[in-house]
Amino acid sequence: MPEIDTDRLRSLAIHSLAVIRGNQAPSGAYLASPTFPVYRYSWFRDGAFIADAMSRAGEVGSADAFFDWCRRIVEDRAGQVHALVARHRAGDRIPARDFLHTRYTVDGTDSPEEWWTFQLDGYGTWLWALDAHARRHGTDLARYADAMALTVEYLAEFWSEPCYDWWEEHVTERHTSTLAAIHAGLHAVAGRIEIPGPLAVSAAEATDAIAAAVRSQGVHDGRLTKWLGGTDLDGSLIACATPFRLVDPAGTTARATVAALEAELAHGGVHRYADDVYYGGGEWLLLAGFLGWHYANVGRLDDARSQLEWIATHATVDGDLPEQVSDHLLHPETLPEWTARWGPVARPLLWSHAMYLTLALELGIVPLEVVSR
Repeated sequence: MPEIDTDRLRSLAIHSLAVIRGNQAPSGAYLASPTFPVYRYSWFRDGAFIADAMSRAGEVGSADAFFDWCRRIVEDRAGQVHALVARHRAGDRIPARDFLHTRYTVDGTDSPEEWWTFQLDGYGTWLWALDAHARRHGTDLARYADAMALTVEYLAEFWSEPCYDWWEEHVTERHTSTLAAIHAGLHAVAGRIEIPGPLAVSAAEATDAIAAAVRSQGVHDGRLTKWLGGTDLDGSLIACATPFRLVDPAGTTARATVAALEAELAHGGVHRYADDVYYGGGEWLLLAGFLGWHYANVGRLDDARSQLEWIATHATVDGDLPEQVSDHLLHPETLPEWTARWGPVARPLLWSHAMYLTLALELGIVPLEVVSR
């Protein structure tokens, strides 16, 4: 891959910022993709990573607006959270459709379409991102106290329940990257004054239990597995080390996991998993961003820049980044089916732009005084 000049990398980071700004609704929600019909919603997971990128770039108001959108959604569902917890403690078998949703309209209402709604990772990720934002910018979290407490109550009760993963699949499994997001969120806020004592204890107990479960059931041949009790790999496992630190980024488990991903799923960019048939199973730009972020975190700066440059080569002439690319498809025979169903791959995808921006900032490609103009 030819080296790309720093000016181009910087320009793409600035464009990424503009794409995110331009697709944030007045409510604070970030559209996952404005041009892809089923992505014209806002996800807690995608949005939290997008808000974290904006926070890193000094866009405090943008991040605040998203976190306030999350706060309102959770507060509006306080009765649902309490009822779910009571049902669970009473031994009720709760259908997946009854849990909090993972995506919402920009106005904060439940999506009217059928979707794979029961996903826990986004709620952990928003707590993690909110805490990081507050520490970075000195944000007063008093107005978030109720929503934070409700989210802790929800996650501490249900962390061990099988749910859909990052990719909205495999609802019968307990996913390691989902557990890492929950662990990161609960660990981040457990010691904050906004969390009442009993809930702080529950959060601490849950984080200990999550770490123990992953150590005992989520490791195979020295590296992390896609779900507990399995052996498969998944690109989202990078986040277990960077940024969530469920495992030490420089430790043996993280090194073994990244080495396996490099051998099996990375071909310039990063595939989601070996059996991925969605749009042919291409390489995802946001996963390349996560891998580059991890490389930067552990001092592999040349490799980190290579990931940034790989992402940049897949920008359109206008600078927009897609969800995935078809350079190296795992299952090319399935691409026509998905294109017929939903049209071309989503572009721009705000999460792709957010991960590019995060990595560019990590590498110092874009000084804050330039990116936040």
